[in-house]
Amino acid sequence: MLTMITYIASFLILSGVFFALIAALGIVRMPDIYCRIHAATKAGALGVGLILLALCLCSPTPRVCIQSVLILIFSYLTAPIAAHMIGRVALLRNLPQWNPKSDSKKISK
Repeated sequence: MLTMITYIASFLILSGVFFALIAALGIVRMPDIYCRIHAATKAGALGVGLILLALCLCSPTPRVCIQSVLILIFSYLTAPIAAHMIGRVALLRNLPQWNPKSDSKKISK
């Protein structure tokens, strides 16, 4: 018989996978590097957080929970720093930014 914790953990895992999928789709579908950075860091970090929370619920040993919290802290600290560095390099290399007005002209023609 499944307990309520199992249902909550399943919901958290599915939610985390959904946000990770959204992050992956954002990387593929976004028009420029700056939008891709945003999609990857925000949704990816949330997906990892939800999956690690589900792991803490499924295996409530102190060691697993401490390791999950440490992974979560590391992920939340390094994702914005990495995104900032990638964005800075893209800006210094003068990579083009997305211009919605130029895309609307292409569509209307």
